[in-house]
Amino acid sequence: QVQLVESGGGLVQPGGSLRLSCAASGTNFYMNIMGWYRQAPGKQRESVATITTGGSTNYGNSVKDRFTISRDNVKNTVYLQMNSLKPEDTAVYYCTGRLGNNNYWGQGTQVTVSL
Repeated sequence: QVQLVESGGGLVQPGGSLRLSCAASGTNFYMNIMGWYRQAPGKQRESVATITTGGSTNYGNSVKDRFTISRDNVKNTVYLQMNSLKPEDTAVYYCTGRLGNNNYWGQGTQVTVSL
């Protein structure tokens, strides 16, 4: 069974940085599109960044020039480097990956940006 496991969340001050990781297991195939979504309390889940197997990336407007998504296809792992963090980046961050016609989600990791 395919599973996605996130790590790297936590508490950081405004202007700080965090790096999230998400490893896929239970498959010998490369995940197609992998990405990160986030959901803040009382808000809808929104796309943060996505990356294809070939390395093409797409970012949400609110994180462009601050966040960088990357992946290691061999390890089936996707990363999200978050710099210049703002309080409005506070949310639960979810990893997602597509394999065939199926979308998989991680359990989420909390990111809190606060003094």
